[in-house]
Amino acid sequence: MLRIGVAIAIPEPWATQLQDYRASVGDTTATMIPTHITLVPPTEIDDADLAVVEQHLTTVAEDVEAFSVRLRGTGTFRPISPVVFVMLATGISQCERLAGAVRSGPLDVQLAFPYHPHVTVAHHLDDASLDRAFDDLAGFECDFAVEGFHLYVHDEHHGWQATRDFRLPVPGSV
Repeated sequence: MLRIGVAIAIPEPWATQLQDYRASVGDTTATMIPTHITLVPPTEIDDADLAVVEQHLTTVAEDVEAFSVRLRGTGTFRPISPVVFVMLATGISQCERLAGAVRSGPLDVQLAFPYHPHVTVAHHLDDASLDRAFDDLAGFECDFAVEGFHLYVHDEHHGWQATRDFRLPVPGSV
């Protein structure tokens, strides 16, 4: 069995900035999780199904155009889940459409919560640390183009590793 996920990687310099911040507030998972917007949460598949999943993701990528995202400010899932995140100010509907397309066919997975695109910056920490992350990053803002997404495979020793890129066509070329 493989444990996979599908996500949009946050580009540099913001990926390292947010990952370093996550580590600084005591989130010990930070170094094992690249900074991202989840499309498919951790999901187990048979090794033999990997080629089918990759073909599905290739097909999805061919039909979804690149788009822009603006990250701005913080939000939280508390009290439901001990998570603080950076919010999407633009690109929400495009992420929702992409996630819906990716989570079909061989990746038709049930979600524990409704899909809400975000970038986690603190997870499973005490309330004081979550409050600090919420306040410290309230003014965070960046803009970037989403030109693709990645298939990640979980490695017990190295965390989540991007194993394949799926490029999105530029607007007007589909």
